[in-house]
Amino acid sequence: MSFEIQDFDEKRMYPGQIITYTLKPLLGIKVSWVTEITSVKDNDYFIDVQLFGPYKLWHHKHFFEQTENGIKMTDVVHYSLPFGFLGRIMNKLVVADKLKAIFDYRRNKIDELFNSKNTAV
Repeated sequence: MSFEIQDFDEKRMYPGQIITYTLKPLLGIKVSWVTEITSVKDNDYFIDVQLFGPYKLWHHKHFFEQTENGIKMTDVVHYSLPFGFLGRIMNKLVVADKLKAIFDYRRNKIDELFNSKNTAV
C-alpha cells in the first residue's frame, strides 16, 4: 500500500500528537491520512483516531502486554467506510482482507524484531 509517514515530530508519543501519512490503497491512487494520538499509557496502550483520510470512522487501540515469551500486542480497530452501501460492498470485497493482511504483516514483523530469540553464536 506504499504506506509512508510524511510528518511526525519524533517525540515520545503523547495525547494530541498529529501524524500524517500517504498511502496507495487502491489502483495506485495516492491518499492522505491524518491521525491523532488521543490517549497514551506508557508500556500499556495508545489510541489513534483518524482526523482526515479514507475512512468514515477509524478508532484504533493498541495494547501491549509483557509475557514470558516477549511482548504481546493486541489491536482493536473500529472502522467504517464512506459511501454507505457501496462502502460496505468495498469492505467485503477488498478492504477487510487488506486490513487483515496489514495487521498480519505487522504482527509477524513485531515477532521478528522483538520476540524471536537470537540463535546466532
